[in-house]
Amino acid sequence: MLRVNRISKFIADHAKSVIVVSLLLLIPSVIGFINTRVNYDLLSYLPQNLDSTKGEDILDKTYSDASIGIVIVEGMENKDINILKDKIEEVDGVTTTLGLTDVLDESIPKDILPDEIKNQLYNEDSTMFVIKFDGAPGSDSTINGISKVKKILNKQCFLSGMSAIMEDTKELAEHEAPFYVLIAVALSIVVLLISMESTVVPIIFLVSIGIGIVYNLGTNLFLGEISYITKALAAVLQLGVTMDYSIFLMHRYDEERGKWSTKEEAMTQAIKATMTSISGSSLTTIAGFLALCTMDLALGKDIGLVMAKGVVIGVICAITILPAFVLVFDKAIHKFKHKTIIPEFKKVSTLVTKHYKAFIVAFLVIMLPAFFGQANAKVYYNLDETLKPDMSSIVALNKMKDNFNMTSTHFIIVKDDIKSYKMKEMTDRIENLEGVTTVLSYDKFIGPNVPEDFIPRDIKEIFKQGGYNLLLVNSEYKSASDELNNQIIEMTDIVKSYDKDAMVTGEGALTKDLTTIADQDFKNVSVASIAAIFVIILIVFKSVSIPVLLVSAIEFAIFINMGIPYYTGTVIPFVASIVIGTIQLGATVDYAILLTSRFREEIRNGYEKKEAMRIAVQESAKSIVTSGLTFFGATGGVALVSDMALIKSLCFLMARGAIISMMVIIFVLPALLLVSEGIINKTTKGWKINKLDSIEPKKVAM
Repeated sequence: MLRVNRISKFIADHAKSVIVVSLLLLIPSVIGFINTRVNYDLLSYLPQNLDSTKGEDILDKTYSDASIGIVIVEGMENKDINILKDKIEEVDGVTTTLGLTDVLDESIPKDILPDEIKNQLYNEDSTMFVIKFDGAPGSDSTINGISKVKKILNKQCFLSGMSAIMEDTKELAEHEAPFYVLIAVALSIVVLLISMESTVVPIIFLVSIGIGIVYNLGTNLFLGEISYITKALAAVLQLGVTMDYSIFLMHRYDEERGKWSTKEEAMTQAIKATMTSISGSSLTTIAGFLALCTMDLALGKDIGLVMAKGVVIGVICAITILPAFVLVFDKAIHKFKHKTIIPEFKKVSTLVTKHYKAFIVAFLVIMLPAFFGQANAKVYYNLDETLKPDMSSIVALNKMKDNFNMTSTHFIIVKDDIKSYKMKEMTDRIENLEGVTTVLSYDKFIGPNVPEDFIPRDIKEIFKQGGYNLLLVNSEYKSASDELNNQIIEMTDIVKSYDKDAMVTGEGALTKDLTTIADQDFKNVSVASIAAIFVIILIVFKSVSIPVLLVSAIEFAIFINMGIPYYTGTVIPFVASIVIGTIQLGATVDYAILLTSRFREEIRNGYEKKEAMRIAVQESAKSIVTSGLTFFGATGGVALVSDMALIKSLCFLMARGAIISMMVIIFVLPALLLVSEGIINKTTKGWKINKLDSIEPKKVAM
């Protein structure tokens, strides 16, 4: 306690120095932010012990095939295509190109080729060729190479492939990111202006939180890289989640200002109270984000660590940088004031306590359909569905499907010691699978009309390298569909019957593994986050029953939010089912702790439970609504302006979740606490005993 007093007094007495240091720290933070690599390949977050990822590694290191771009050329002569290919091969990161003219000389008629090969590379006035890159699909060299290739191509050319989709994603994300921050800040200011009396405070809040956001983004350099999802959402999430701490400190400072002779003494007490009070709520929020680290999909660790770090930094900024700014601008804060629009919630508090049994009934009636909806909501795993249909890579992807029937492509890797007749037998069985359109292999080039000497060495090296034999299988089924997943299972069974170490990889196989892992991750994260938050609430309140009630109310809010897509027929991204629940849990628990703490305080003050709850709701609701609306504004604004389906969907779910959580904590949680007050009294240490050292995680002085 003595150390807390010293820290609080030092910050209050050296406000200007704190501001100077905080501004100087922005310099290394900005440098760190600029130099933090962004990963646009979500499939790279899969565990490395899967056959699909092992296969990708072999394609990369042995075949240099892990990164390919596919170009569709319409209405162009072969000689012009060759000129185009020569230009592309000069691009840094490109190793080679492969097309019809690489298979046969221009003087040799293409009809000599087997139909499978001919149809794969040529269709009426459309010709296809492949670009091979020397880096991984999401590597900087490949993404930059794709960008340069796009500048070479004309209107007759269409470039697709996973790397092309990632390059489009990068271009769109970098273009939109500044707008995310601007809209989030603008709407947050609007919410704060209508909910707080001072005109200056919203600006100070956002400057303080903004500094914390830059610190968080800058320190990501130590993580090596972050995903584009994390980069897009980190600032908005940190703004919404840590706003509570700023609101608490400001309200506490105003309360202490009337008790002490100097503003420095008042701020010392406010900082001390804030450090004690937000410890419980911040720990629960941090625990919620760290629960994402239990995911097998490394994306969870990426988002979880960045956001947990952001909350820690947000807490530090709320008790250091914000107090310094408040003290320096104290006169302006209290000079420029206006009336607030948000009400005092007297009628709401009376309604909640008078009709709490009705809210219990509503809770029980809605719970079952909400749970059913969230358990059965449909999700998508395809990365191409996150982009607009008019993006260049998606236009090219659709042309591949329409002109060459290449909806998805599998890569099969087997040892090259399998006898020729066995290879033919295996290939025939794969070709007979439902949905398979073509199978390309070295043996296909050695047809009855093609002497082996006609086959260029480059073609041989595409299929046979390092003791492996490669087959390319095209399917009419879409990636992540049940049909394709079943096809992959059947295909894997076939190839492993000839080679137990055979591997099936490609976007379809990787996405299938992503589907399986994401489903399990959802369960793991849910259990881990609930368990961690349960334990922290248990310790904070010294109660067995309160954690059950708070978690039940919060999960109820999450079920409603995640269940709505099922009833509206909306398909959400797979990431949403994993991370939204955790984010909503971490944010909502702040509101729950605030209300419960105030209820406990009024019970200890001797009020009967209904009156205690009426006071608790009335005194807490304004802070809950201010925080909830700020989170809603920040995330909802991004949802409105984003053209990236993934980001748009996540932000829309978070915005709606903020409103639902706000309503549940104001109307449902009080009912649960009132109906269970007798049990709470018996299962909570010191529930009705007034202690000077009682922990009040989120008490806000109004």
